[in-house]
This record gives sequence, C-alpha cells and structure tokens, in this order.
Amino acid sequence: MRVATFNINGINGRLGLLLEWLEETGPDVVCLQELKAPDDRFPADALEKAGYGAIWHGQKSWNGVAILQRGGQPVETRRGLPGDPDDSHSRYIEAAVNGVLVGCLYLPNGNPAPGPKFDYKLRWFERLRAHAQSLLKTELPVALVGDFNVMPTDLDVYKPERWRDDALFRPEVRQAYADLVAQGWTDAVRHLHPDERIYTFWKYWRNSFERDAGLRIDHFLLSPGLAKRLKSCGVDRQARAQDGSSDHAPVWVEFKAARKAS
Repeated sequence: MRVATFNINGINGRLGLLLEWLEETGPDVVCLQELKAPDDRFPADALEKAGYGAIWHGQKSWNGVAILQRGGQPVETRRGLPGDPDDSHSRYIEAAVNGVLVGCLYLPNGNPAPGPKFDYKLRWFERLRAHAQSLLKTELPVALVGDFNVMPTDLDVYKPERWRDDALFRPEVRQAYADLVAQGWTDAVRHLHPDERIYTFWKYWRNSFERDAGLRIDHFLLSPGLAKRLKSCGVDRQARAQDGSSDHAPVWVEFKAARKAS
C-alpha cells in the first residue's frame, strides 16, 4: 500500500496537476493540505471520476485538509483536533483507510515568532501530542501524515543558520516535534534515510527549487506496528518541477501487506 501526502496549495487552482499526478503515480491513499476552498467548492466529482473517494474539511481561502482513497471511500473517524472547541481552523481530519487509521494534518506556520501565531502553533502541537498519545493507546496501525511546518534537525534545511529564528525551526518547535516522536512514533523518511538531505518544500523565489534550497516539513509518523511494515519512501520532485506547481512536492511511503492472523 502506498500512502502519499501533498500540500496542494489551492486544490481548485491546481486540480489539473493533481489529477495528472494521481494518474501517473496511483497512490492508494492521499492526504492533502491547504485546500484553500470551502466544503462546497471541493472537487469531489472530478476526483471520483479519477477513481478516488474523498473526505474533506474545507475553509475559505485558507487551510483545509482531505483524505483520498483509490477505489474506495475513507471512513471518517474525526474532523478537527480535540482540545479547543473554539478553534475554527480546518487543520485535521482522520479516517480508517485500508486497515490503517490515517490522521491528515496541517500544522500552523507560526510566523512571526514570537507572537500570537507562534503561541497558537505551540498550543496546537500540545493538542496534537495529547491526541497522538490516545491513538497509540489503541494499538491500531496509525499514521499521522501531512505538513507539520517544522524542520526537525539541521539535516532538514538547506542553510540552518538562516532559519534559527523562524517559527518552523525555533528550538521550541523542534522540541515539540521531538517530544511527539518520543511517544513511540517513527519518522518514516528519516528512519529509512538517516543521513540524507531530503527536502519536500522549496520557496517560489530565487530559483530555490533549481538550487535545491529546500526544507523537509512534510512528514509521516508511524505507530510501532505500522512502522514494522515500512518498505520504502520517496519525494515526487517532478511534480514540483512543473509550471504552476505547489511549492511542496508529494511525499510517499510504501507499506508491506499486513500479516493475516493465523
């Protein structure tokens, strides 16, 4: 089973690119972020024609997350992250898909830091850690997938010294990510490539993609049982190279089939 994450940065403006990528690569499950569309503008019909069922949690102009399933319909288990009933941002959706519980997330950017947006990011991280702990207690195969807006280590950013004060790289954020992983999650890409510089995001300006001046901010965190099935992973850089692309590239993880109970 192949699961992918793709911050599409506006699903309707890049629908053609998304459909082309789906046809070329055929992932079984896709987590999308930054839909930037309200629920009634989500292109469910076009995705269905492409062979994908979908659930989504939209918001006008900002945020928005979705989970797609090839040849089926994700079974929604949660819409929105628990812990703050007044949070109106559409940043989390969760579903059972092909025997795996998938949490699709778009963590706040947090800039400028320090400030209210950064404080909101840290609070959101705290809520995510609490929910992630409850998911681990189920002992189900779980994947937390999406744009975490954090570079965990110096290896995840092209010039660390330029990013020390950014909300994606400040010590508080990296520690929050480390604390989350320490619950028992496996960072899939880093587990398979412990020493390799792998990027998933490149700014639009100054030829960042051509210079490979990137960041790794799109992650897969796997529960212990699911981590044992981890087979391979990669970044579809060709999708980022296209005209009119998102500033993120799709990232994917391949899993071995689950063992059947004897």
